[in-house]
Amino acid sequence: MSKVKYYFDSDTLSYRPITLTNKNRVSSFVLFLLSSFLFGLFTLLVLLNSDWLNTPSEIAQKRAIQNYELQFDILNKKLFQVEAVVTNMQERDNNLYRVYFEASPIPEAQRIAGFGGINRYKDLEGYENSDLIINTSKRIDILTKQAVVQSRSLDEIEQLAQNKAALINAIPSIQPIKNENLTRMASGYGYRKDPFTKKRRFHWGMDFTAKKGTPIYATGNGVIKRADNRSSGYGKHIRLDHGFGYVSLYAHLSKYNARRGQTVKRGDIIGYVGNTGRSVGPHLHYEIFKDNKRINPLNFYYGNLSQKEFNALLTIAKQENQSMD
Repeated sequence: MSKVKYYFDSDTLSYRPITLTNKNRVSSFVLFLLSSFLFGLFTLLVLLNSDWLNTPSEIAQKRAIQNYELQFDILNKKLFQVEAVVTNMQERDNNLYRVYFEASPIPEAQRIAGFGGINRYKDLEGYENSDLIINTSKRIDILTKQAVVQSRSLDEIEQLAQNKAALINAIPSIQPIKNENLTRMASGYGYRKDPFTKKRRFHWGMDFTAKKGTPIYATGNGVIKRADNRSSGYGKHIRLDHGFGYVSLYAHLSKYNARRGQTVKRGDIIGYVGNTGRSVGPHLHYEIFKDNKRINPLNFYYGNLSQKEFNALLTIAKQENQSMD
């Protein structure tokens, strides 16, 4: 049996029992339901916006995000390794390969050019892991740029290497007559006594005395530029264009073993010793030009002479004696 509730009547100054009507009962019930609904809704909203309650979809999304974060972390660690390798390649490129092939080093600004100014990562901003994603994307872009620059640099180095090999093969580097075929090395580069006028004049080449018909060898790869006797004083002579600005000249030949326009290699027989032109005896007059200027041939015999042979040749070449032409 429910307890009877009372209220204080101020008019009669006495307590009177509370009598509930059906209307009061309905109103109380409706108010109870409404308050319960509002309280339940508020509680649900709080739970939905907290970590206490997650839907299956949210749980799956959280797991996916955690997996992406793990993958980005692994990717960043691998990027450190790749960056170290690329940096090493760049240092070797600038300080070894390009130095060896006499090419200017690539400035750091050129290797990462194109990453200043506009914000190319604006679309990645505003997310929970934006900093991580932007940093990783930027590093990948910089590495891609560096790889492209390095690839082009290696292409250039390859071309330089090919040119270097061609240059090494082209530069005159052997004696045009073998030592065993020489009578003597008669005269060197510099001031010598003219055999005809007996006056002191500059001798632009080196004279090698040998028997008539002794083979003369091309001192480097090249193309026969001239093989004629139409140059004053040289008699029958050959001019061999080696490329890279180098030309070698072989004068006073008895006969040719090569023709104009022919490609020859170092060591090929191109002619034979003679006494044609302005000459006082069978010998080979040998000159080297670099960029149309005569230079001392003595510096170009490293290909087939020992140190002892070269020192002996050096001693004779310095003597200011009489030339053969």
